[in-house]
Amino acid sequence: MQNQRQVVDYALQRRALLAGVRSGRVGTRDVCDADPYLLRAARFHGEPSEAPCPLCGKDGLTNVSWVFGEQLKHVSGSARTPTELTRLANLVGEFNVHVVEVCRTCRWNHLVRSYVSGNGTPHGPSRRTAGQ
Repeated sequence: MQNQRQVVDYALQRRALLAGVRSGRVGTRDVCDADPYLLRAARFHGEPSEAPCPLCGKDGLTNVSWVFGEQLKHVSGSARTPTELTRLANLVGEFNVHVVEVCRTCRWNHLVRSYVSGNGTPHGPSRRTAGQ
C-alpha cells in the first residue's frame, strides 16, 4: 500500500516470544489462543503468507489487517482485505492498521506490524465562520 507511514515492526517482540516458547518459559497455550472471530477474519479477509507457522510448522500463515480510526465510523475495528485497504486509503484522511499473523491450524497469532494510512486530508467539510 502506498500510503503507509509511522510503521512499527514487531519482529523483535515476536522473536523474543518464540524464544520463550522454545525455552519453556512460555507455554504454547499462551500463544496459540486465537479468538474464533480472528480465525474467521483470517478465513474471509486474510491474505495468505508463504511463511510457515513458527510453532506447528504447517504452511499457510494468514495476515489479517484490522482497521481503527475515528474517521472510519462503523468500519473501525473490523478486518479488511488488501483491496479494501487501498480503497479506504484513498477515501479516508487517516486511520490505523494492525496486521496480525494467524495460523488457522494451531491458532498461533501475533501482531506483526502497525501503521497509519489514509490520504492525509482532514475529515469532513471545512468549517467556515460567518461572513467568509
